[in-house]
This record gives sequence, C-alpha cells and structure tokens, in this order.
Amino acid sequence: QVQLVESGGGLVQAGGSLRLSCAASVASGRTFTMYPMAWFRQAPGKEREFVAGISWNGGTPYYTDSVKGRFTISRDNAKNTFLQMNSLKPEDTAVYYCAAGRRFATMSASSISVADFGSWGQGTQVTVSS
Repeated sequence: QVQLVESGGGLVQAGGSLRLSCAASVASGRTFTMYPMAWFRQAPGKEREFVAGISWNGGTPYYTDSVKGRFTISRDNAKNTFLQMNSLKPEDTAVYYCAAGRRFATMSASSISVADFGSWGQGTQVTVSS
C-alpha cells in the first residue's frame, strides 16, 4: 500500500550530522497524510529498534531515549519524511529504515514495535566513526 525509498545515509565523524529522507508512494485512493511514519535502525547482530516516529496528523513526535535532543523527525505534505541527526555517536551506526504504520494511528509507547508498521523501505547505511 505504501512504497518507501530512503536516502541520505553515509559516513560521518562523531559529532557530525546527517539528514535522512524517505520518499513515499501511496496506493490509489489513499493519501500519505493518513499514515504515521517512523524511523527504525538495525545494527549488525542486533534486533531492529524504533528510533523516532510521527503520527498521521503530525502530532508530537516520539523518540527513543537514546536519541532525544539529538534527532528530529519531520514530515511534509509532499510524501516525504525526514530524520535530522545531530551530534552523532559511533553507537548510532546502523542501517536506518523508514516505515509506515496503520492508517490514522497515533504514536505512543504501545505502538512502536516492528509489528505496528506494515510498509518498509530498503534501508540506508549510517556509519559514524570515532
């Protein structure tokens, strides 16, 4: 129902910044603004984890504790979702995935598991060197 393509990953030194973008294509009859959007990440040998999310109506974003104050998620009405990452740390190194959730779902601690999101991008690598 939603196809997602990420871009913007790369190699950066600790303390640096990157901005990830996610472009969405939505099935006919539905609109991008119906879907909550999120970013997840997966480091080698670890499970995929939630990073940041924003509700379908652009409500207060939700972040995992380790990125609060450093990362900012945003979306526009042109089907794009962004993740601005500042003060990057080596432990932020991972493949970052964009994901779309169920229509009209809001973001909360009870709705940020991998199973809550049905559409995924292919991922973009972020590597932070020390």
